[in-house]
Amino acid sequence: MVMFFLRISDKIDSGMENGRVSKVVKIGGFSHVRPVEIGGGFPVVIQTMWKDSLSPSDLDDAVLRIEALGSMGCGLLRFAVPDIQSAETVGRLSEMVSMPIAADIHFDYKIALRCMDFPVAKIRINPGNIGGKDKVFAVLEKAAAGNIPVRIGVNAGSLPQDLRRSLDEGMDAAEALVQAAQREMAFFEEFGFTDYLVSMKASGIADTIKANRILGERTDAPLHVGVTEAGPLTAGVARNTAALLTLLTEGIGDTIRVSLSDTMENEVIAGREIIAAAAELAPENARLKKRGVRIVSCPRCGRHSFDSCGFTTRWTRKLYALDKDITVAVMGCEVNGPGEAKHADLGITGAGDRVLIFKRDKVIRTIDAREADTVFEEELEKL
Repeated sequence: MVMFFLRISDKIDSGMENGRVSKVVKIGGFSHVRPVEIGGGFPVVIQTMWKDSLSPSDLDDAVLRIEALGSMGCGLLRFAVPDIQSAETVGRLSEMVSMPIAADIHFDYKIALRCMDFPVAKIRINPGNIGGKDKVFAVLEKAAAGNIPVRIGVNAGSLPQDLRRSLDEGMDAAEALVQAAQREMAFFEEFGFTDYLVSMKASGIADTIKANRILGERTDAPLHVGVTEAGPLTAGVARNTAALLTLLTEGIGDTIRVSLSDTMENEVIAGREIIAAAAELAPENARLKKRGVRIVSCPRCGRHSFDSCGFTTRWTRKLYALDKDITVAVMGCEVNGPGEAKHADLGITGAGDRVLIFKRDKVIRTIDAREADTVFEEELEKL
């Protein structure tokens, strides 16, 4: 048997107070692709998945959208690659962007091999459907040669047949996911390949939490966590928050994807907010790094004299793209204005037929509502 070994991933001593400490897997860092470290004491990485079809004619527009996703906090972007033509297109795109691109492959190992001819930074395979050991070995051998990590992706809907039978006989679903993941990990280790991450995806909150708790105790591999098929925006955020807050505050989870039947941008925003919420609950965990703009906005009621909802919608993506560690408040009336939002670095609120711009608890400008966006932008640029 041919054996090979990747670079040794250094462990970072992040302190046991931060919970589970995994080994570090480096993604990218070659050619023009920026490095992203996952695991150890590094901050939890947010990722999303490209949701549209991608053709060669789409690449220039895709580059602009990927740059915008990066500015919002996305650290890794995954593409489904169902055939060789898709591999060519995703490969060309990986030559055009600095964000690490992950290729998601099922069924045909040759697609994975072709992707690695380009600066694709990570491969995701499900060893259970990629073919026999020789095909998995071919993928691992090429990944090792290129220092390309691989994610072992286990899905509740595609467990090995014997584990499916065990489920029918009463086996715990979380334990089945863990056993499937452990089999694949052992298979990778058999070939000396240790540069991998693991995900166990289920649509159930309890199964997601339990499976990751169990595997987190049995391995130091970095864990990709999230609830799959979670639903549309509101339901999906609620379900992911329930699972991810629990895991992240326990120190479990090195990279997250908030799967939503919605936009990539909203997946990234939701991921940022979940990590920020976890940081409030577990402030001792340095991996839950707070960064960027925090938006505080009132829900609006019959007292409102300023359309806080419409203003927030217009400004959300712009604000999340700013490299500023500030709090912005968007309020509807003077009741919830500078008083309740006096901690804000910049705020805007209604006051009768006028709009107030304030910093902390001090009103700095009183303007007509038609000037709101222009004046707000002026003051934002001064911060």
